[in-house]
Amino acid sequence: METEFPILETERLILREATEEDAKDMFVYLSDHLVVKHMGISACESVEEVLEEIEWYKTIFKNGIGMRWGITLKDSGRIIGSCGFLNRNPKHFRSEVGYELSREHWGKGIANEALERVLKFGFEHLELERIEALIEPQNLSSQKLVERQGFTREGLLRHYEYTNGKFDDLYMYSILKGDL
Repeated sequence: METEFPILETERLILREATEEDAKDMFVYLSDHLVVKHMGISACESVEEVLEEIEWYKTIFKNGIGMRWGITLKDSGRIIGSCGFLNRNPKHFRSEVGYELSREHWGKGIANEALERVLKFGFEHLELERIEALIEPQNLSSQKLVERQGFTREGLLRHYEYTNGKFDDLYMYSILKGDL
């Protein structure tokens, strides 16, 4: 299990731990209804709610069940989204992956670049065999993103989650270490 939060780098990005100092930048996208629409959470209404999200990132890391990187552009250093693992199950060598990105940065390949690096870290350093992505059927851009990375759609999980007062169907996608 990691004890120090790893920093990952890509051509354009630095993926790093989110801190309390990032809360205002994170509020920009976590308060955007279009960004959180398919995340199973309500849009944040205050910076305090973002601080709770950051605290959750710290807790899942400390407990070894997840790891969420803040996505930053090398030229600005401010967090514009996040990407990482949740519901990690070391016994079965698997984890879910999730991500979100500020709307102003959609369509620029940033989520793809961040996801690719996080997947590589998961397979190489966390010894994952399987990484899953649970995606709402309406979230076509997210489906295209994971398909570009080599994920396979395995099926539809009916009424899999209860969020925001309703039951959500989710597609189960997965990628195996040997798929790369």
